[in-house]
Amino acid sequence: MKNIFKQAFHSPRFVIGFSIFACILLTMLIYPLLMPGNPLEMIGLGTFFRPGTYVSVYDALDADSRTIKLSDADDNRLAKAMSDADRISMMEWLAVAGVPAEDIDLRDTHGLISLWKKYYDPSVRPEGMTKAKRNYYERLNNRLVAVTRADTITMLSPDAETGEMEERGRVAKTDYVNVSDVTNVRRLPLGTDNFGRDMLKELVSACGTSLFIGLVAGGIATFIGLLLGLLAGYIGGLLDDFIMFFTNIFTVIPSFVILILISFSIDQSQRGALTTAVVIGLTSWVWTTRSVRAQVLSLRNRDHVNLSKLSGHSLSRIVLTDILPYIASYVVMAFILQISSGILAEAQLSLLGLGPKTTTTPTLGLMMNWAMLYSAHINGAWWAYYPVILTIALITFSLNLMNTGLDQVFNPQLRS
Repeated sequence: MKNIFKQAFHSPRFVIGFSIFACILLTMLIYPLLMPGNPLEMIGLGTFFRPGTYVSVYDALDADSRTIKLSDADDNRLAKAMSDADRISMMEWLAVAGVPAEDIDLRDTHGLISLWKKYYDPSVRPEGMTKAKRNYYERLNNRLVAVTRADTITMLSPDAETGEMEERGRVAKTDYVNVSDVTNVRRLPLGTDNFGRDMLKELVSACGTSLFIGLVAGGIATFIGLLLGLLAGYIGGLLDDFIMFFTNIFTVIPSFVILILISFSIDQSQRGALTTAVVIGLTSWVWTTRSVRAQVLSLRNRDHVNLSKLSGHSLSRIVLTDILPYIASYVVMAFILQISSGILAEAQLSLLGLGPKTTTTPTLGLMMNWAMLYSAHINGAWWAYYPVILTIALITFSLNLMNTGLDQVFNPQLRS
């Protein structure tokens, strides 16, 4: 086994795949140390917060402010208040008001607002314009007025004794606070999901759970396939016919259909990560069995195997010392592919609502299921599903790249 991995690291494909996989593992180990806590903790009172840094407004009011005059501050405020759709709608109103199209420049924020102030009249009801559209224009106008209003906002708070509102302070447009001076700051690089949970922390935890499922499922499937393949290939006879009879039955029936039926028969409260991994492993051994059997059939009549038989060695010794070392590289490659298949199988099951229970630990498939159920793609919350898709793709890509690299090293036909 040591020699196998030593040869494997001579393959550029294996090295690249292993490097990607190692980076994922290091992230899973280090990030929870930097950001401890429950990955399913709901920190947001709402759904799908955008990625970014969130600062406590309450604490920011008490932080020391500094006066900074930025030449583009007002332009940025106006640009933020006007989306592309708003600008197009403003152009439509101005066109109805008789402004020539060549005088309207959607990229000129100040010019557009000047025309808007000059020609917009909320009392005018253009022909064919619905009430909902007129209400939209009123809200847009109020928003622009709020952005361009007085340079200072006055803060009021009730007096503890009289209950009358008293001035607490004033906030000018040129007042800025240093984020490091604010007591409560939370960085959410991937925002929150539909339940208001930190997506990055949840993704790291889900990645670890999915890898655990893949490892357990891959280990079970590889062990069963290796055991049955060795027995069928070496002993042969009735045992070979018996094993291949059941193998062919499972080959004809798609394994994923069996996986769905078994998962459906288990109550969701009983479907933990380990249970899901075991079920996937018990339904994924077929192709490994057939492949190992084919390898053993080509080895059982070799000279060194016949010599061991003549020497009176036991069946277990012949299999372990004269056959297994020759197919060890193939078993490793099969195990890597089984891990990848296990992760993808869990994702497919969870998308169908048949994955692990949702109240304990997240998985990559469950995160996809939540994003789909709460219409993240319709709401434009790309951070709720794109990072998950990318993570699944990176894990499976790295594992398959490692497998291809091993095949390149140990397959004589590919080497030549």
